[in-house]
Amino acid sequence: MNSDGSTPVSCVEQIGQTAGLVWHALNESGPQSLAKLVKAVDAPRDMVLQAVGWLAREDKVCIEDAKRSRIIGLR
Repeated sequence: MNSDGSTPVSCVEQIGQTAGLVWHALNESGPQSLAKLVKAVDAPRDMVLQAVGWLAREDKVCIEDAKRSRIIGLR
């Protein structure tokens, strides 16, 4: 239990929750660069990358190379 009385959230749960936020951001705003997605989700970049990987593994996103970034969109 955390000092505030809440139950700690595991890393896998955090990644899953962030994956949900990423999915919703892409569903609402369409394909985005990774930088814009990090801002839209308002989570640490590493966590967003892990969440994108989770969604990619589930075949829910497509990742395309752009000139200087990658664009992530829903399938």
